Amino acid sequence: MKAVKAFRKAGWSVARYKKNHIIMEKAGSIVTLSVPKHKELKRGTLRDLVKDSGLTVEEFVDLL
Repeated sequence: MKAVKAFRKAGWSVARYKKNHIIMEKAGSIVTLSVPKHKELKRGTLRDLVKDSGLTVEEFVDLL
């Protein structure tokens, strides 16, 4: 789950686990991220998560 690790580096924390998703939140943000528990995320899903997190694609790649 490289995406979860990258979001953690960006200040997001795991709020809870659901059956097939990891719910992440960040202090001071009203947005939550719902990251699917898959080995690989689809390109569009990952792009939307990065956009919702407030990061740019370049910033996210640097965190990986």
